[in-house]
Formats: sequence, structure tokens, C-alpha cells
Amino acid sequence: QVQLVESGGGLVQPGGSLRLSCVPSGIALDYYAIGWVRQAPGKEREGVSWFRKSDGGTNYADSVKGRFTITRDDDRITVYLQMDNLKPEDTAVYHCAIRVAPAHYYSDNDKYDYWGQGTQVTVSS
Repeated sequence: QVQLVESGGGLVQPGGSLRLSCVPSGIALDYYAIGWVRQAPGKEREGVSWFRKSDGGTNYADSVKGRFTITRDDDRITVYLQMDNLKPEDTAVYHCAIRVAPAHYYSDNDKYDYWGQGTQVTVSS
């Protein structure tokens, strides 16, 4: 069974911060990379960031570089997405997701194998 449980979403003012958490369990623990994908109403799905399990390598979309940081907890299970200097255009449902193969097997940054239910992030004054 694959489980990815997200938390930490909410309402924040522009310029504020939020930290999202993702806890994988079951066979979701055996991933190659774990990341975050967001979906806003009327917009295309966007791959935000991923963390590679083997060496801790990371990747970020240009739209969030310098503002978002993906990390893994010392328990080597929980993965976080620290989001700073949030903008209204960051408003979306954020899904935690995993890949079971290296990046070159996927055609786009929003392609993953398993997904969580998502957590809503709203940036508004």
C-alpha cells in the first residue's frame, strides 16, 4: 500500500511563510525521489521541487527558486517544503508525490508515480 500524507497548508499573506510536511509510508518508503507538485484552478499542473533519496540532490522550478527549500528530516522519512516570500501566484493545492525511477524516465517535472491527497495553500491579503 502506498501512502503519502501531507500537512501544513493554510492561508497566509503575501510575503509570509509556510512549511509543508509529507510522510510517506508503506511501499512509498522505497522511492527514488520525492517531490511536490501543485495544481491551481485554471492552470497547468506544475512540478515545484524534488529530493533525490540516494544523494540528497534537489531540483526546483524557476518560479520558486530562491524562495522554496525541500529538505528531509533526520528521521529520514518526513520531507518538508519550506516556502518563504509567498506570492498570490503560489496559491494552489500542493501534492506530495514519489518517483520510483531516475528523472530521465519522466517526460516532465510534474510526472510522478504515486500521489498524496494534497493540501491547500492560499496566499492572499
